[in-house]
Amino acid sequence: MPASPPETTEKPPFRAMTRLYVDLALVPGQELELPASSAHHARSVLRLARDTDVVLFDGRGAVHEARLTLVARESVRALVGNAIEVTTESPLDVSLVQSISRGDRMDYTIQKAVELGVRRIVPVTTRRTVVRLDARRADKRLEHWRGVLQHAAEQSGRALLPELAPVTSLEAWLAAHGGAGGFLLHPAAANPLARQPPPAVPVVLFAGPEGGFDEAEVERLARAGVTSVSLGPRILRTETAAVCALAVMQALWGDLA
Repeated sequence: MPASPPETTEKPPFRAMTRLYVDLALVPGQELELPASSAHHARSVLRLARDTDVVLFDGRGAVHEARLTLVARESVRALVGNAIEVTTESPLDVSLVQSISRGDRMDYTIQKAVELGVRRIVPVTTRRTVVRLDARRADKRLEHWRGVLQHAAEQSGRALLPELAPVTSLEAWLAAHGGAGGFLLHPAAANPLARQPPPAVPVVLFAGPEGGFDEAEVERLARAGVTSVSLGPRILRTETAAVCALAVMQALWGDLA
């Protein structure tokens, strides 16, 4: 019988290790206490133990090896190790202006947009937006979406944490930022997204609510310099459309091979 291959004790590459987001300065040799949300995720969700090797990232580009030195109900601490070079950020600078959708549809859109390399997400209300949020509920939803975003960045190997903008109206966002060079997802558009030339500047993608943008909003976006584009002959749901469009853009102009 052939000899069994020798057992190996080599550690897997860092991508296979647990990644935790910490909004703290990462200094090699420093022992730090994980923020409450990261500590809860490590202790209660992932059920990590002391001496577990992890990767910490600060969302601003710093990524470091680390080892958990304490896992307790009152505290989770880690010893910061060497910096790791990460090349997972897309060269394509995309902002997703997404009309708020119901329930876990918005969660799905945010999660997949982060995985597909989006730089910023802007939740907006439009005329056909079903979900209406007062200031208190908007703050709670933002806190929830921020958690979805952070965990998606952890899972997908991102070094930069995408920006999550405050909830605003589509009209207010256009008044402040304009829309030149942007793309509006519209099933009746004559221009397929896949046939657009590569953008020379950061691009903005506008995705509507469950019922789509109304005609007045489409006209307003066109006046702001936004190009209406389609994603083929079938009508996609709001959470599918944005994700599909981001995948097309990354395959055409980004780093999705």
